[in-house]
Amino acid sequence: MLLATEQRLMMSSAPVQLQSSDRQPKQPNLGCCETTPIGTSRPNSPLTLSEDQAQQYSEWFKVLADPTRLRILNLLARNADPVCVCDIVDQFDLGQPTISHHLRILRDSCFVKTERHANFIYYSINHECVPALPDATRLIMGL
Repeated sequence: MLLATEQRLMMSSAPVQLQSSDRQPKQPNLGCCETTPIGTSRPNSPLTLSEDQAQQYSEWFKVLADPTRLRILNLLARNADPVCVCDIVDQFDLGQPTISHHLRILRDSCFVKTERHANFIYYSINHECVPALPDATRLIMGL
């Protein structure tokens, strides 16, 4: 939707003329290094993160970017024993299909493990995966 002033400008029949003082001088095509401001430097070390690692870590961060999934992880981390899906659903104002969807994403990403007991699935934190997250952050940030 156009603002009223934009509509008036578009409907104006007289073309807008730029004054010579309003025009920017044309800059020659310079390479990126030739336009680098003084005091900045080029990278002095090679990449340490492979494409495969970057892909895996970006998927992890996408999983963790959802507040519901973070809250589910928090709930599971506070419980020493695996938690039944029905008990997880009771902690949220969301339906069982939505919670199950989030749990599947957490399971597929390695953050959560599952166990089947009779007709119920129990979820717990995958403690083998937990140390990999800070390690990934250190690798990404070069710490």
